[in-house]
Amino acid sequence: MQVITPGEPMRFGLRLVAYQPNGPRLGVLGRHLGFEMGMPLNDPPSLKVTYSGHAAGSQWLASPCEVAVEWSAGGAWTEPANGRFLRIKRSGDGADQALSRSYDMPGYSWMLRKLTLYPAIGMIDGKRQFPAASVGDIVSQMIDEAQGRGTLPGLSYDFDAAQDSNGQEWAATLTLGLDPGTDLLAVLINLGEQGVCDWQMQGRTLQVFNPDTVLGRQLGSGPAPVELRLGRDIDQAPDDATFEDAASAILITGEDGLSVEVTNPGAAAPWGRWEVVQSQGGVKDEGTARLLAQYALDRASGERVQLTRQITPYAARFLPLRDYRPGDTIRAPGDQAVMQALRIRQITLSVDGDGLISGNLVLNDRFLERDIRLARRANGILSGGVSEGGNGGEPAPESKDRVPAAPTGLVVNPQAYLDAEGYAHGLITVSWLPVSTDVNGVSLAVDGYELIGQTPPGTGAERVLGHTDGTSISYSPLTPKSQWRFGLRATNQGVKGQLATSAVITIPDDETPPPIPSTPVVDSRLGIVQVTWDGLTSSGTGMPADFHRVLVMVRDPLDSEDEGQAVEWLERAGTAVVPGLPYNADREFWLVALDRSGNVSGESARAVAATHPLVDTDLIGEVIDGAEHIISGSIPADAKIVAGSITGGLIQALAIQAGHIQANAVTADKIVAGAIQTGHLAAAAITADKLAAGSVTASTIAADAITGKMITGSVMRSSATGRRFVLDSSTLDLRFYPASNNNYTRIYAEDGWYPGETTTFITSGTNQSGTARAELQVAAGLVRLGIRDASFSNRQGGGLDVAEGYAMFGYSTGSSSFDTFIYLNSTGRFYIRGRVWDANETSPYDAFAAGSVSVGGAASPNWAIYRYGPPSSPTSMATNMGPVVALRDGGSGGPSAFTNNYVPKAWALTASDTSGFQVNLANSTSFAFYFWVHRH
Repeated sequence: MQVITPGEPMRFGLRLVAYQPNGPRLGVLGRHLGFEMGMPLNDPPSLKVTYSGHAAGSQWLASPCEVAVEWSAGGAWTEPANGRFLRIKRSGDGADQALSRSYDMPGYSWMLRKLTLYPAIGMIDGKRQFPAASVGDIVSQMIDEAQGRGTLPGLSYDFDAAQDSNGQEWAATLTLGLDPGTDLLAVLINLGEQGVCDWQMQGRTLQVFNPDTVLGRQLGSGPAPVELRLGRDIDQAPDDATFEDAASAILITGEDGLSVEVTNPGAAAPWGRWEVVQSQGGVKDEGTARLLAQYALDRASGERVQLTRQITPYAARFLPLRDYRPGDTIRAPGDQAVMQALRIRQITLSVDGDGLISGNLVLNDRFLERDIRLARRANGILSGGVSEGGNGGEPAPESKDRVPAAPTGLVVNPQAYLDAEGYAHGLITVSWLPVSTDVNGVSLAVDGYELIGQTPPGTGAERVLGHTDGTSISYSPLTPKSQWRFGLRATNQGVKGQLATSAVITIPDDETPPPIPSTPVVDSRLGIVQVTWDGLTSSGTGMPADFHRVLVMVRDPLDSEDEGQAVEWLERAGTAVVPGLPYNADREFWLVALDRSGNVSGESARAVAATHPLVDTDLIGEVIDGAEHIISGSIPADAKIVAGSITGGLIQALAIQAGHIQANAVTADKIVAGAIQTGHLAAAAITADKLAAGSVTASTIAADAITGKMITGSVMRSSATGRRFVLDSSTLDLRFYPASNNNYTRIYAEDGWYPGETTTFITSGTNQSGTARAELQVAAGLVRLGIRDASFSNRQGGGLDVAEGYAMFGYSTGSSSFDTFIYLNSTGRFYIRGRVWDANETSPYDAFAAGSVSVGGAASPNWAIYRYGPPSSPTSMATNMGPVVALRDGGSGGPSAFTNNYVPKAWALTASDTSGFQVNLANSTSFAFYFWVHRH
């Protein structure tokens, strides 16, 4: 039993507590001789306890009971998830005077194998059907039915058909056919292995979650990561690694002679190409075969490493159960003790007879976690989510000419795969429950199924994509990001059954980022930095088939706000040259990889380099380095340098700096007129304190003396009058004036129009009559172009809005909104506001004409002709016209109110050409017709 000495840091403690079966707490089992607990993810835990028959509490272990493991780190004792066990198995030696007994206890979830599925009405092929159901729906049905029979009355659960145990909606639905007799534990383990859910027991309560959520916490990154370090949290880190399962090429053989070879250029291949063959029954689609091959090759891409880390709770900063639990991703020493993100697959804790605690973790690196996900995806493709088996039903009656019922439980699973060139395509796997009846519910043995596809949904053409006699089918290739609606129907001797349709499915693109590139090698030489990449990943393997390029990134490590920018890129192993960096300033370089779908990898490790000048700064311009080539004092100045022998032309630019010239050594009388020009002066060599007041005037600055330099101040202008620009920095305002007046065009920016951004405006001068001017407004979510009145107070004329959520084009007469416009938004709909142009003003090239005509009076004829264009000068349209006409009969006895029951006269559109059209009635009466005519 652990003893905590006052004054010592609080240690991690574990204890055992006994409970009656499905009942209250009995007490602490404080006299154990040691125990070991294993807590795996998505699997029942186990506990092995050694206890003396003479010790207090042994009477509770003499018969079946429950034992809980509790932990404490200085606070209250807590029972963790999966910490409840069943005392159902014991062993001992009757000759042992200490009456030592060993108890092997499975977790409480072990009892779920005693809860089985019973047959029910509506079984197909001898199986219980769960069509398009959530995990919560399936599991809760099994529990409710069993408890209704009296099974496992102490078991409870905290999820339902709609939400998981964390209150989140279920992320996936399944179509399953389960054999009667299947136990709940087998169902949960299978669903966990397929990545459909995570599950655990909290005491006697079953908790089921969406996968990789509550039991997939990411604790290995962020401001306060959980980091287990050697020597503090971990004292041993054994690794077992093997290349036995590695392969770089795979041949998939399927049905109907299908044979597809896929290679992995990124696989480790120390002895060259290794091949494997995989026979995949039921696969007829090349895309499916290629995707399965890629999954298999990814899992066999290199060395497999098993990581076991021995933990010690006494010096540790982070403690098991308190700070981390199975399913969490933490930072710990990975392969060869390199710190990396690893997922905890199992925690094992042991307590010896003296109360000393030890333990170990089984960890998965990101590669093994990826392998698990790939295996789940492959299993989902092959099984289709539906169990298959023999037919246990009664023989069906004569099936000729009978229409099969619509399939139920339709599930569509879209995925992305890569072709031989590394480009992404889409694949769908569709599964359903078998059809066993016709539309009238009479038993029917169908002979197959047709998969139907339509794109775009609701508007595109439908076509048959495939046939099968099973209950799942795959189809490829499909365009990534395209939208489809899929349907399925059974067939019966040529008779097509009712169609079951899916929701709109968006075909996914490849979303798997490329591997992290290896660390670049940087070298500074000749005023540039060379960045060299070996073409490999950070793990030393080659890049995958869809690799596109690596970006060379650089940042200033002293600037906390500098997130880096791409300065070059490489498509293969090689060297990139980065010029233009400041001298003697460190820069960080790293690489990120891009694939053909635009996915970006994580960042490589970083390297630091600084660009250096070609020669030392204080010797730039020296022809001879005195330190190496001229012995100090060997050439006296009076012997080698005579008056006039060194002239300005012999001195290299910048060779003489201020530090080399004695104070006041150069006076005005020693400078020849014109000898010092702008090119002889270093940047910032002449400062304001070196200029006499008023010594620099406008007349002393040459017209082109200021070029490419920075001028500060409030206002800068190119001229005082005439054609000019004026830049006012205080208002962010640039104005352009014409030669003859002040009717300027303006470019300016304003804050406050939209939160957190600056809005840019371009405005013209007014027109000649002074009634209007144009304006362009550019903001992050809006570009607005329009004509305003001279004062800019109202829109007055044409306008265009191009915004993030809508677009609008039209004309305003001066009101606060457009009078006539077309409006479109993100819903995919539009509306038009305003009036249609009257057909009396139609010209030969108008797209359409619309209007109405009344033919009145008792003596009215029974026909009317309408001519396009003005009545005084009808127009002949340029091409054929298509009139659409509606008629209102106004004859005697005709309708006078909406409620009247009236039988109208017969009429017809009887003639049409480019000049007009004619309408005829069965007999003379007054009438009106309304028309819309389009030119085509």
